[in-house]
Formats: sequence, C-alpha cells, structure tokens
Amino acid sequence: MFRWLESRIDPFSPFDEARTPPSTFRGFMWAYLAPVRGWLGVLFVSSVAVGLVESSLYLLIGWFVDLLTRSSPDRLLADHGWQLAGVAVLILVVRPIVHFTNEVVSNQVIVPQTTGLIRWRTHTYTLGHALSYFQGDFAGRLANRIVQAGPAVREIAVTILDTLLYVAIFAVTALGLFTTISPWLALPMAAWILLYLALMRYFVPRAQKRSLTASEARSTLVGRIVDSYTNILTVKLFARAAEERSSVREALETHTKAFLDSHRLISGVMGLQTLMNSALLFSTGALSLWLWSRGAMTSGEAASGIALVMRILAMSGWVMQTVRGLFENVGVVQESMETIARPHAIVDRPGATPLLVPQGEIRFDAVSFHYGREEGIIESLSFTIRPGEKVGLVGASGAGKSTIVSLLLRLHELDGGRILIDGQDVAAVTQDSLRSQIAVVTQDTSLLHRSIRDNIAYGRMDAEQAAVERAARLAHAHDFIQDLTDDRDRQGYAARVGERGVKLSGGQRQRIAIARVILKDAPILILDEATSALDSEVEAAIQDSLDSLMQGKTVLAIAHRLSTIAALDRLIVLDKGEIVEEGTHDELITRNGVYARLWHRQSGGFLRDGEEQAQAAE
Repeated sequence: MFRWLESRIDPFSPFDEARTPPSTFRGFMWAYLAPVRGWLGVLFVSSVAVGLVESSLYLLIGWFVDLLTRSSPDRLLADHGWQLAGVAVLILVVRPIVHFTNEVVSNQVIVPQTTGLIRWRTHTYTLGHALSYFQGDFAGRLANRIVQAGPAVREIAVTILDTLLYVAIFAVTALGLFTTISPWLALPMAAWILLYLALMRYFVPRAQKRSLTASEARSTLVGRIVDSYTNILTVKLFARAAEERSSVREALETHTKAFLDSHRLISGVMGLQTLMNSALLFSTGALSLWLWSRGAMTSGEAASGIALVMRILAMSGWVMQTVRGLFENVGVVQESMETIARPHAIVDRPGATPLLVPQGEIRFDAVSFHYGREEGIIESLSFTIRPGEKVGLVGASGAGKSTIVSLLLRLHELDGGRILIDGQDVAAVTQDSLRSQIAVVTQDTSLLHRSIRDNIAYGRMDAEQAAVERAARLAHAHDFIQDLTDDRDRQGYAARVGERGVKLSGGQRQRIAIARVILKDAPILILDEATSALDSEVEAAIQDSLDSLMQGKTVLAIAHRLSTIAALDRLIVLDKGEIVEEGTHDELITRNGVYARLWHRQSGGFLRDGEEQAQAAE
C-alpha cells in the first residue's frame, strides 16, 4: 500500500521547461502545486473529517456526563447500549481510519513527492538561464533558494489545508455549541475569535516582511560561506582567512539581527494572545457557572464547553507558531521567486531546428555586441572560416577573442548581425544542438566533482570504457589516472576529482579536458588557450594528438603564446573588436605589423617547424 501511494506523484513528470514561472505569489504557488491539486483535495477532505471527528469527541463528553447524571447504573446499557456502541465505533474504528488516511496522504503522497517535484522543476528551469545569470550571483545562494523553495511551497499548502482548517473546525464547533445553549455564552467566544483575527491581521504582514528579510540574510550568509569554501585555495594563498571570517561574521550579524526582529514581534503577539486566552477562559467559566445555577445549562454542556475552550486555547499558541512558520515559508518563497521567476535571457526561437554540420563553415556577418554598454566591444565584425580551416585569433587582452567564442556558442545574444554555420543562423537553431556540434577546451578548466570517467565522457555519456581510455591515452592522461586514489579508496577512472577538479594539478585538469574533447569528436573545435596549463614537454607530447584531433575539423584557436598557433592555416589579428591583420604566420611576419611586434616580444614555447619559424622571425 505504501509503495502504491508513494508512486502516485511522479516528481519528474514532463513540463514546459522554458515557461517562465508566474511572478505573483499566488500564481507561483499554484504553478508548482497544480500537478498535485487532486491529492491536495483529498488532504482537504481528510482534514475536514479529522476536525469533525475530534471536535465531536468534546461534544460527546457533555453527552456522556449528562447520560451518567440521568441514568441508573443497572439500566445504562439496556437503555443506551446502541448509543454507546456507536460512540465506541467512532472512537475505535472511524477515528483511527480518518487519522491514518490524513497521515498517509500527507506523509506518503504529498510531502516527499511534492518537495522533489518543485525542486526538480525549479532546478531544471534555472539551468536554462544564460551564463550571465550565474555569473551575477553566488552559486551557494542560488542553490539554497532552489533547495528551500520545495519544502516552503509544500508547507504553505499543507499548513493551510491541514493545520489551520483543523483549528477552524474546532472554533466553529465551540461557537455553534455555545450559541445553542445561550447567546451570552457565545459572546466571549465570538469576541475572542474577532480579536484573534485582528491580532493575526496585525501580525501576519509584519511577520511576512521580517521573514523575507531574514530569509534574504540567510541566503547571503550561505552564499558567502560557500564562496569562501569554493575559493579556499585563493584564501590560503593570500592569507585572507581573517577577512573571510570578517565577511561571514558581518553576514551572520545581519542575519541574527533580522532573526531577532522577527522574534521580538512574536514575543509581543504571544503576550497579547495569553491575555486574550485568560480572559476567554475566565469569562466562559463564569458564564457557565451562572447559566448552570439558573438551570439554563446542564453539567455535561458546561463540561463540553470548558473542555472545548481549553482545547482551543491550547491550540491558539500552536496556531500562532504555525502561522509564524507559515509566513517564514512565505518569505522563503518570495525570496526564491526573485531568483527563479525570471525569464530566460536566451531562449530557442519558436520552431528552432537542430543544427546540421555537414561541412563546418563559420561566417560572422556584420556582428555587433556591446555587453549592455553604449560603446561596442565588437562592431560590424565580418569574417569567414572555411570548412576544415584552422584559424587562430590573436590580440591583446580585451581585443574580443573570447567574446567571439562566446557569441559563436550563443552564450550571449547579438546586438546586430548574424553568425552562420553552414548557412544556418545560430540564433535559429536549438542551443543544445549548436553546442553539441562544437567542442571547446578552455584555459580555465573546471571539472565536475565526479569520477574521472564521468568527466571524460561528459560530452558522450554513452561511450564505452575502452573509448574513454583511448581518449585519455591520446591526451597523455592515462598514466596519471591509473595512479589516482580518492579519499574513499576509489582508484583510477573511478576516483573523484574534487570540486572543480581541485585534487588534480592544472596540467592534469587540462589533459582531462582535452581527452573529453577528443572523445566528443565534434566537427567544430575551439581551443581557447588549450595548452596553457601544460609544461613544454607534455605540450609537445600531445601536439600530435591535437593535430590528429584537428584533422577534418574546422578549428578556431586562441593563444597568447603565439608559437602554439603559428602553424595554423590563417591568423586573424584583433584590436578592440576589429580585424587589423589577417594571413598566415609568414605573411604577417613579412608585413612587420601588429602581429610581428607581438611575435618579437615573445620567447619560449614550441614550434612544430622550429627552425623554419625562427628563420621567418629573422
């Protein structure tokens, strides 16, 4: 039975991953609760049943007291046996069934599966954001908001449908009982309900605002802690532990202040509530005594009324704490909405088709891009890379080399012009198909905290182990991989590499990245300082592998060390986003322009045809 119930909601059911979540609180809540609305209805019905059964027990207390008062012991079962049997069935059969139904619907169906469903959908949507979205925030804060959104949305729904509904039924039952006995007896209960609602109206918006402030402070605190841990090597190298402690302390003090502000409000409200509860208990007891003394109220009714009031008073503090928790979750959801409910900056166009690359021609056609600035980083840039051509981009830092690569991968939207691959506008094809046809090795190689095998096979997850090892050998990584062991004694290709690959040296990470590209075997290859982290001996050793990798592919390479790209078919020299020179290495050296000056300033590195290049340089 449990297994059947637990499979009623599929957290990974299909949905529109590109659809922006609603920006209003109610809309956001409903968008993520809509898949489970049927089961929320079942929870509502079961909560009503539980509330009715529990409140009826207090009414039965009065009936039972009056029954004992009016009946003689020898005639009790004979005269009222069937009634007592009905009460026994209610207590022994109906009550356990409705409670069990309420618990399993909440705990087996709604709570775990809804949490997973919301986390999955918010994470999947967030993955679709543009690169700039992730560059503008702490990774820890983003993750915190994704993880906490699921339980917050779920708890709001469950609290309203289960807890608050249950308490409301008790209050209505007490008011109804008192009204049937005497309007005077109902008066304190009605006044208490109105004052309680007024207190809630005062408390709720203030608690909501302070909870949002506390939630934002908590996310900032988490973000700063994660930022310190993620960059722990930099912290150690620059001896900045004291500064990091100070930064986290500042965030912790801000969070503590927000937390105290929230609890100051709670303490004041709870004090007023205690005064109201005491007044209700006293007035109900006094009126019950007065009505009983005048014969307007039986002993059983007095017992039921006092018991109901005691139960409501006990629940009122619980309700206030529940409402506080409810609006803490409201604050969490509102904060998460600020992160999640943003439209994707880069989306596939309607009707976008997969990119097909039969040849591999790349053409920049009057491309302009500004990074949101008034002055362009790139203005009306045009060039073509022929199918199978190996082209190097050369220029000082800030010349626009990496920007060209980012635009080709459609990590940013163009401000003008087009980029075509085999005649297909990259803005008109699906992003996944575009990036699956391009293999990239970057200078700043970060690996996933997974096994070596998973990292190499990331571009081709279905690759067999033999193919993974072959790629590693071509990248001259197989030997050091065989010697790896992680902290759980996993060895070789099963060893984990640590966050961003911190357990490996820069050269080892670079070789893993090259192996990953070799295995992916895409028709277009981008090498962005691909061998910058390698020593000359290793670089020379894998050069043949890179030459083999480049065969039959269109290649776009960036290198500050010019000797690594001098042998390419063509070099494009950039300055402030414009092409200032273009040609082969020999042609550019002969012109004695920008490239020649850069070449003469550099020393070291390696050349495939070292002597010929040296002669050309002379």
